[in-house]
Amino acid sequence: MTELHASAGTGPGDAHFAVFTDRADAAAVARSFARPGSRTLTHASGRPWLVGSWHDDEIVTASAGRTALAVIGCCPVDADELGRRAARLRDLTELDALARSLPGSFHLVATHEGRVRAQGTASGLRLVFHAQIDGVRVTASRADTLAAALGADPDPQELAVRLLWPAPHPLYETSLWREVTAVPPQDAVIVAADGRTARHTRWWTPPEPREPLATAAPVIRTALERAVGARTRQGGVISCDLSGGLDSTSICFLADRSPAHVVASTWPGRDPADTDLYWAEQAARHLPDIEHVIWDADASPLVYEDLLGIDDLIDEPTIGVMDRSRVLHHLPALAERGSRLHLTGIGGDHVAWCSEAYYHRLLRTRPLFALRQLRGFRALWQWPLGGTARALADSRPYGRWLADAADHLRAPAPASVATGLGWGMAPRLFGWVTPDAERAARPALLNAAATAAPLHPDRGLHSDLEQIRSCTRVIRQWDRMAALTGLPMASPFLDDRVIEACLAVRPEDRVTPWRYKPVLSAAMRGIVPEACLRRTNKAAASMDAANGLREHRADLLALWEDSRLAALGLVDAAELRRLALRPASRGLSDAILYSTIAAEVWLRALDRRRTRVPHP
Repeated sequence: MTELHASAGTGPGDAHFAVFTDRADAAAVARSFARPGSRTLTHASGRPWLVGSWHDDEIVTASAGRTALAVIGCCPVDADELGRRAARLRDLTELDALARSLPGSFHLVATHEGRVRAQGTASGLRLVFHAQIDGVRVTASRADTLAAALGADPDPQELAVRLLWPAPHPLYETSLWREVTAVPPQDAVIVAADGRTARHTRWWTPPEPREPLATAAPVIRTALERAVGARTRQGGVISCDLSGGLDSTSICFLADRSPAHVVASTWPGRDPADTDLYWAEQAARHLPDIEHVIWDADASPLVYEDLLGIDDLIDEPTIGVMDRSRVLHHLPALAERGSRLHLTGIGGDHVAWCSEAYYHRLLRTRPLFALRQLRGFRALWQWPLGGTARALADSRPYGRWLADAADHLRAPAPASVATGLGWGMAPRLFGWVTPDAERAARPALLNAAATAAPLHPDRGLHSDLEQIRSCTRVIRQWDRMAALTGLPMASPFLDDRVIEACLAVRPEDRVTPWRYKPVLSAAMRGIVPEACLRRTNKAAASMDAANGLREHRADLLALWEDSRLAALGLVDAAELRRLALRPASRGLSDAILYSTIAAEVWLRALDRRRTRVPHP
């Protein structure tokens, strides 16, 4: 392989690329993807294979004859080991095992005997898309890269689907452009040597949740150690969130055992009842070698801040725009303290805990045990007896559940017990969403219902996987935003190997009304002091959200002036302006506006990018 272009100011954390087959017509298309400062890796023939932007620390490559492999992202594999794999490769399907064995978070791209293969992560944190451009099938890590090359506009029906709260699987995994195909996280895409035909092949299947916690805890601990070690092994200064919660505290203690110097960052909550600072200080007392930075609570941005100025989104709307300012605010100051990477505890809630929906199956296989646990959940979540009984009796398959949801899009929000013990939260549309939008979203939901399979037959594991993927769709965007500030972020809990280790635990050991995050407590025992493992709650930040609605209502009002969604006939801008003037309206505190705001902000940012950057 030959590198044709040097890097020009590319920083770590924002790697993106397009992949091309070894053909003359593909090489012609590849030239249109090259930009000042872009980088190119070539096939053995000298034709372009990967064109994009990445930092030297984010890529490991190796080749042997007409076979080449590239690992792009965070992975401690070295070029020699990758070279041995390339030399032994006889078929692209053999890469399934390689992808399932490596720690970290990365894209894996290969070329072999003229065919190319690309895949992201099972978590959905790194995605892959493909499209036909001038007769050539091109694969990329971002859908907007392909859409720009095609000069395509977002599909209004896809935008209508994204107004659902929430958009259920598999509707949120599609591309916003009709011409661009999204590859499901569990699949790889293989493009044939003809450069035109492509197929998806499954490389990842979730583990069956059968392991007792006592057996699984050391495996989880090792997976987390490797995930943190993959980011800290080079030493230097690393910053970490230290909220005082079990998730961020675990990451801090693991990072402290590494060659890196740790700067721990704590944002106290505004709510007087928030105990994050107390627990963060408890943890810091056991970490004498770290630098502990405590920020002024009142300096933290509120939810909904700076919605009008966002222009760093990529290829889909994200509800992460609501907290974007809060997430990024302290990163420049941490970079000034020397940090080269910021570690978060995000994802711990999604992998160290799990859905109560597992008890739908457990009631049928271990009824006495399940009934005892369900009594505890009823008390914990205040589930009514009748609603609990109805939810447990509901045995609709996933497709039927989706189809029924399509018939109740304007109904009141479902009861929390139906969500907790069912396939998830049934999607809804609200008063400001137009009938035209409903007429676009409903057929999409029904079409999905006719063919969609759940992520797993057990509704508990389905719910866990869906929550993980919903989380990574947000974090994927935040990671890019953070990289653009100069300090990339990473969330070790969302590495595939960590997710697998946690999902393998029996559900009765993962979720119980009697203990808080027992999986994480067991895995971290001996690393995190017992005093820090005793925390049994987390801060809700509800005051920040409520204050944000009040203080930023002028921005929310301005958002619906000249609304892009309204111009497409998808929302009633007048109704949204009325809501902005009444931030205490019932339901707004439950985030029901998030999907609408996300779509509007994304369309506005897309308009600004089109103005600045011409289509290739």
